[in-house]
Amino acid sequence: MYGPPGRAYVYFIYGNHHCVNAVCRPAGQPEAVLIRAVEPEFGEAIMRAHRPGRARLALTDGPGKLCAALQIDRGLDGADLCDTGSALVIVRNPAAASFRKARGPLTIGPRVGITKAADWPLRFHLAGSPFVSHR
Repeated sequence: MYGPPGRAYVYFIYGNHHCVNAVCRPAGQPEAVLIRAVEPEFGEAIMRAHRPGRARLALTDGPGKLCAALQIDRGLDGADLCDTGSALVIVRNPAAASFRKARGPLTIGPRVGITKAADWPLRFHLAGSPFVSHR
């Protein structure tokens, strides 16, 4: 998390799950965004192979689940999320505006799955997305 912005910070939690974050601040300033869920718009067959027997909505509706489905592990820690040649990349969606409109509004609420500062409004998601992780 102390690395340069635009890099992946991948860690292992509870001895069971990986979580992936996008580092947001300059090197030395630990600030990142936890990627909590994704909608499987493509590559669903691969995700199902990594998480067999799961319903579509349960493939990637939590940070550990999405890492399992996409095989994100510590080997991807530090990956350049802005380089299209990277093994892990975040790209611009040309249909982002219509995607947000269809699944909006943007909701801000308390964090989930933690006890420290759980009431801080640092959880952002589209209210209409069925792929959002739940409490």
